[in-house]
Amino acid sequence: MGNSQGISRRKFMASAISATAVSALAGHNSFGIFRESQLNGAKTSSAAPLTDSPGWRDQGIENLAKSPYAKLRQIPVRAVTIKSGFWERRRDINVTKSIPTMHDLLEANGRMDNFRRLTGNSDKPQKGPVFSDSDVYKWTEAVGFALQSGDLPELHHTCEKVMDDVVAVQEPSGYLNTYYVSERASQRMLPDVQSTGHELYNLGHMLQGAIAYYRATGERKLLDAGIRFVDDFLLPNYGPAPKKPIVSGHPEIEMALIELYRITGDKRQLELAGYILQGDERTHFPERRTIYMFSGTPFTSRTKLEGHAVRAMYACCGATDYYMETGDAAYWKTLNVLWNDLGSTKMYISGGVGSRSDGEAFGDAYELPNFRAYGESCAAIGNMMWNWRMLSATGDAKFTDVIERALYNGINSGMSLDGTLYCYRNPLAFDPSTGDKIRNPWYDVTCCPPNLERTFASLPGYLYSTSSDGIYVHLYDNSELDWHLEDGTPLQITQTTSYPWEGEVHISVSPARASDFTLYLRIPGWTESAQVAVNGKSISGASPGQYLAIRRRWQSGDAIRLQMDMRPQVLQANPHIADDTGRVAVQRGPLVYCMEELDQPSGVQLVDVALDLGQSPGKEFQSEDRRDLLGGIVVLRHEGVAIEGSNKALYSRYTGKPVKTRSVRLTFIPYYAWANREASTMQVWTPLFRA
Repeated sequence: MGNSQGISRRKFMASAISATAVSALAGHNSFGIFRESQLNGAKTSSAAPLTDSPGWRDQGIENLAKSPYAKLRQIPVRAVTIKSGFWERRRDINVTKSIPTMHDLLEANGRMDNFRRLTGNSDKPQKGPVFSDSDVYKWTEAVGFALQSGDLPELHHTCEKVMDDVVAVQEPSGYLNTYYVSERASQRMLPDVQSTGHELYNLGHMLQGAIAYYRATGERKLLDAGIRFVDDFLLPNYGPAPKKPIVSGHPEIEMALIELYRITGDKRQLELAGYILQGDERTHFPERRTIYMFSGTPFTSRTKLEGHAVRAMYACCGATDYYMETGDAAYWKTLNVLWNDLGSTKMYISGGVGSRSDGEAFGDAYELPNFRAYGESCAAIGNMMWNWRMLSATGDAKFTDVIERALYNGINSGMSLDGTLYCYRNPLAFDPSTGDKIRNPWYDVTCCPPNLERTFASLPGYLYSTSSDGIYVHLYDNSELDWHLEDGTPLQITQTTSYPWEGEVHISVSPARASDFTLYLRIPGWTESAQVAVNGKSISGASPGQYLAIRRRWQSGDAIRLQMDMRPQVLQANPHIADDTGRVAVQRGPLVYCMEELDQPSGVQLVDVALDLGQSPGKEFQSEDRRDLLGGIVVLRHEGVAIEGSNKALYSRYTGKPVKTRSVRLTFIPYYAWANREASTMQVWTPLFRA
């Protein structure tokens, strides 16, 4: 959400689009307020039929039940209960503090008044950027996912009032947007405006929020408004010639249209998504603009990830969804080319993506700076969403490894431990003396906070998937699954674990009746080795970075024990990554670690420390359980070195003499937990001392 002229999204305000047109749309007075008789003119039309196979309660994060090119089927959020453990506390705070306080902030910063002013219920002026409506819709999606996990009456009631304010401003044509009204109405859906105006981006988030809420409650008020926008406004007027052209200035609408198609069965919605992904030759933009938007040219012509990172990730999500519905081989080829480009040259060790603040964009291959890293929270979420779709298409564990890396690190770092402060960017090194405040309660471009909230609320839906021959176990946490196999056999699975602090997971498998099926147990790529036993008998074939297929006749109470090697690992970067030359990072389990200066001995500065490692570096770290620190973590200790009397001159002669050092006990904490105390210098990549 920003422009490409060297301005970050945080600085891209509503004034980016001039409001020179003075003509007003019929139905508005000079203040842009709708007359009551002209609101919701389509409400009397019959509601579109929705699929009941499966019904709304039984649909996953995505409804892939009838997607012909999806290997896996997703399990509804409500089917998994996350118990006391790593994610339970985060999710509880998300529901009790993050989502409610974000609603208050949306109110305080005018996001709801933007709707109310159009019905005469507020005299406040329009406030916020052109994409401000999407903040409300992402918040609504977070509520929808939260309600899928349980009854939350107060939150339910609050969201109902929000949706009432939203649908009240829908026009008879189906159009719904609080920015392009009154004197701006003549700019609606013009190709040049679409490239920056976020009309379809807002609609995409509206659809996703409406679908999540529908799957939580069965209530379709907002969903029907979204369907009217698509069916009554978009489809009759926009698309291939002779209709008016569309350009997706910020990809999002593509995956939303496809998910809408999955519940309506209206193929026109799928075809419109395909048209948008292909681009329309009638729209003409400079190459730099189509690179930045990651749209406007055929998706299948892309050969590398470039431009705005969130836009690129969302475009890849939509393209993967399109593949799962159509099986278009050209899309699948392009998706794999782009995925390889990301994983081999452009992804941070945290799972974050997008290294440049200028344009919030991908850099060149191996351009992964640490202090200057942008790593927007929304981009890491987009990375997880894309890999979730690639996993659903293939069942390949390499995608789950990326999901886990992003979730535990580059996403989890985006929200403070108390759930009220957020990181827009997530650097891998930080110096507070620059004056930058990394965590804040609000950004005028507040895309990241509700995006984080919807991700944590939807988390139970990521733990498992089903396939035609069994069930996949993707992620580990204390949890209970109450679902069924694809042949209808009821199935309960219970996980008991202290993951990610410990590598042991106990899994109880209880089908309602003895059944032959395959349980695919994920062996994470980060572990050196793993041992698996079923009912006490060892199972061979556990390979890191793969699913172990356990095919047998399962009976109630069958027990799996998974033991993963949790020794700390010292990782080095590709030598092409200039910022990491001579440095290493530390990881334990799925968690990347960092150092904050406030944890080190008095007087020790991070700029002066280095790791002193031998031939077995993992053994040179001691793990310490600290339940009293940062919500309960495992810290790592290492006997490193601090350079004494380092030369403070900007340049000096090289003498070849060994530097003087002293031994110092270094402390590492999980990266996600940094910046939750007093401001402190932080770094993930630490110099390696060579005597």
